[in-house]
Amino acid sequence: MAKKTKLTDEQLVKMYAEGNNEAFDILLKRHQERIFNYIMRIIKNEDIANDIFQETFVKAILTIKQGRYTENGKFPAWISRIAHNLIIDNFRQEKSENHQSADIDDVDILNRKELCEATIEDVLVSDQIREDIKHLIQELPPLQREVLNMRYYQNLSFKEIASMTGVSINTALGRMRYAILNLRRIAEEKDIVLTA
Repeated sequence: MAKKTKLTDEQLVKMYAEGNNEAFDILLKRHQERIFNYIMRIIKNEDIANDIFQETFVKAILTIKQGRYTENGKFPAWISRIAHNLIIDNFRQEKSENHQSADIDDVDILNRKELCEATIEDVLVSDQIREDIKHLIQELPPLQREVLNMRYYQNLSFKEIASMTGVSINTALGRMRYAILNLRRIAEEKDIVLTA
């Protein structure tokens, strides 16, 4: 590993694309502080910053693994751009959630589904979806099931999951990615709809 830490970012990306997970761990350690501080400076909310930070590296992993990363000797700028775009997405999402135009006469802002009590049908559908998801999760491989439960049901960060399971953050992120892909595949095979 000591020798690998002397490699350039581009060499590490190439090694990771070829299946060497340790190479991505080195990239993560090399850039995590700078990227997290950049996100935190703009977001100013540690929980949201952590989510954006994790999503940044998940996107990086997916892009590299799919062979869509173009080598240009500027990995730090590339990973920063991913973080920047996710920060913008976050602000857009917040703005759309908090903004309702007063110019639209035919919209009653108080007549919104999320402000109404759920109908019995909504409750039954939601309960059924939760039950379906529980059954689907049981069909996942144990390591994927573990990381999914820790992330969604225990609300742990990927850093906490990695620490508790004794694996790298990269491995925890990978397990989550495969868990979600497998859930979708199993739901499709069983013809289960997971939306209300």
